[in-house]
Amino acid sequence: MFKPLIRGLVPVLIFITLPSSLLADQRSEAPLSQPNIVFAIADDWGWPHAGRYGDRVVQTPNFDRVATRGVLFTHAYVSSPSCTPSRSAIVTGQDFFRLGAAANLHSDWPAGRHGEYPAILQKNGYFVGTYRKSWGPGNGQPAGQAYKSVESFFAHRPEGKPFCFWFGASDPHRDYEAGTGKGRGMDLDAVHLFGHFPDHETVRSDVADYYYEVERFDRELGGLLDRLAKMGEIENTLVVVTGDHGMPFPRCKANLYDSGVHVPLAISWPAKVRAGRVIDDFVCLTDIAPTFLAAAGLSRVPEMTGRSLLPLLESTKSGWVDPQRDHVVVGRERHVPAQESGNPGGYPARGLRTKGYLYIRNFAPDRWPAGTPDHTAAYVDNGWLGDCDNSPTKTYLWQHRDDAAVKAKYDLCFAKRPAEELYDLKRDPEQLHNLAADPAYADERKRLASELEAELVARRDPRTLGGAEAFDQFPYHGGSPRWPFR
Repeated sequence: MFKPLIRGLVPVLIFITLPSSLLADQRSEAPLSQPNIVFAIADDWGWPHAGRYGDRVVQTPNFDRVATRGVLFTHAYVSSPSCTPSRSAIVTGQDFFRLGAAANLHSDWPAGRHGEYPAILQKNGYFVGTYRKSWGPGNGQPAGQAYKSVESFFAHRPEGKPFCFWFGASDPHRDYEAGTGKGRGMDLDAVHLFGHFPDHETVRSDVADYYYEVERFDRELGGLLDRLAKMGEIENTLVVVTGDHGMPFPRCKANLYDSGVHVPLAISWPAKVRAGRVIDDFVCLTDIAPTFLAAAGLSRVPEMTGRSLLPLLESTKSGWVDPQRDHVVVGRERHVPAQESGNPGGYPARGLRTKGYLYIRNFAPDRWPAGTPDHTAAYVDNGWLGDCDNSPTKTYLWQHRDDAAVKAKYDLCFAKRPAEELYDLKRDPEQLHNLAADPAYADERKRLASELEAELVARRDPRTLGGAEAFDQFPYHGGSPRWPFR
């Protein structure tokens, strides 16, 4: 049995307010030349949709370029499969459920100083800024000052200062222009379909349209990489490329299966990191913030639950490098308020992903995992399957939900789920067959449930220590999908 990685933390729900000293000079033994930092994040881009992961259709030469010049990670996970909480966890290096209102979509960033890595780097001499989507959607700007273009950011950079740049795309977030993927010549028969998708041209074309926007993100990434090379900065720039969660499709985004929480990740730093390696260790995007601080020669903020990736990056090994990196903890709270009228809650769940299993604890199995399917006047104010983006795939599943060939897939995406889920990844890598009630897996279920509980207690999760009702009450500033889809 593995032991929790986070120990000795005091149970609280509110976001940790750090003393001002943590935002003062934190230098330990700084490297001879602090690296520049580029964090490039796509919006709704999930694994395995990149050329280096073996996708036969989508073309990502610039993500592949970063992976070739550095390290490709095969088991990278987000803290939560929803934009705002995922980005909250990235900017703080903490599990999303420790961050109060920022654990929900369309939320408020807590006022005060909270140890966000951009603020720490700026306090210690970095020129910090963002382009397009950074933290959010929500009220706040914890990732740094926003600039209107890449050129504007670099034009404002003081000469000789190291920089930390958040390059945030809006792709491949919906809406899509229907037929763009097919129009580019993508082979619809070759696109990757998860096992819970119906195999129909409507769905395949929808996935191809998503690919089209992944490729647009990749082209923009290429422009940024070329800009760094032209500036002569590429060798000493730590480049991280990833997505904030899985693709905006049913049983993907806002779900704890690999289709929702498993993301691409490539990191390069030619001056320090040996190129061409593939690392299989489990990593979480909460590890990004402490990695950036360590690379800059700064001390890790004690409240961070993530761990620096520098030991992996500086290693010469490939495959499984650190034996302790054998699992990740993921979870979700309110994505949108899409339950029955009068219920402002989300769908609270936590998951433990190991090499062999995925275990999920659903804390409110009476609720709808993707929001109520009822689109009548009684429920329309709370959305229609509101935790799932409107799309041709969603509509196809809805319209054919009673067809014999589609019903099981519809249920996987939208039907209510039991309190526990267990998937044997050797036999069921797509996580389609829940074994939690199978007597043959009773011991494994109990073991994983106990290990997840221990992790959540150690990480100060309000779902185990009390106070979690606040997640359902925090203000929500966004909208929900509506019936019908057009």
